[in-house]
Order: sequence, then C-alpha cells, then structure tokens
Amino acid sequence: MPVSKKEQVIFGIMMCTGMVLVMMTFNLWHTGMLDQMSMMQILLQFVICFIIAFLVESFIVGPAAKKIAFSLPFAKSGKVKGIITMSLFMVIGMVLIMSLYGIVTAYIADQLNGVSVFGAYLHTIARNFSLALPLQLLVLGPLVRYLFSRLFKGGKTAVSA
Repeated sequence: MPVSKKEQVIFGIMMCTGMVLVMMTFNLWHTGMLDQMSMMQILLQFVICFIIAFLVESFIVGPAAKKIAFSLPFAKSGKVKGIITMSLFMVIGMVLIMSLYGIVTAYIADQLNGVSVFGAYLHTIARNFSLALPLQLLVLGPLVRYLFSRLFKGGKTAVSA
C-alpha cells in the first residue's frame, strides 16, 4: 500500500498507534496495573511503548518480515495472501520483541512475584499472540488499510504535505 518512504512512515505510525493502544491496555489490565496507574503514568507508558514499537517495527521486524514473507512463492501470488503472510510475520516478530520489553519492565519493577523470567516470557508471548494476530488480521489491519487508502489515493496524497 505505501509507495513512498513518507507513506511507509505514516502507515507505520497508524498501525503502531492502534496496536500499542490495544495491546498495552490489555497487558496493563491483565496484570492489574491499569487500576493502579494514573492517567499521566499510562500516557507516559504509551509514549515510551509507542516509540519502542515504532523503532522495532521500522528497523527490525518490518524489514525482516518483508524479506521473509516475499521470499515465499505463495505470498506473491495474490494481494490477500501477501497481506496475510506479511501480517503473520509482523505479529510474530512484534510479539516476541514487545513481550520481552514487557517482561524486562516487569522484572525491573519487581512485579514478577517469584515467577521465572523465562516462564513469564513464554506465557506473555502466548497471551499477546492470541490477541495480536486476530486484532491485526480482522480489526486494525483492515481499518488502517482503509483509512490509509482514504488519505493516499493511488500514490497521490489526499492530505497536504
């Protein structure tokens, strides 16, 4: 969908905003931290998490997922297959890295309560993947692609630069 670097950045910002908002809220709720944090703390957490997620998506997971997805012959055989394959690899990479971020912050904040770091990481991966994949494929992916196509029609910017 994005054809220029500017469009790639805007698409990434849109996707990261939605995914970080939902996944962060879900994880804070799941750990019981949502009720214990002030709105400023949640906002700060969102900003930090968004920056990390955007950088990871832009410079690590995105390029790797694109390379892997489009090296597979079936990913190039149709637009939908390409989108699903790319989304799958993006979700896998982002869940692995962002779950690690979550476990490291929980460890630093002494919130693991004696649970092994490795066990908590595996549990977090499973929990996050079970939400992130359907969220990406069924809700945010289509929504962001729709909104993006409304902003950028046929490579021409519908918004002034």
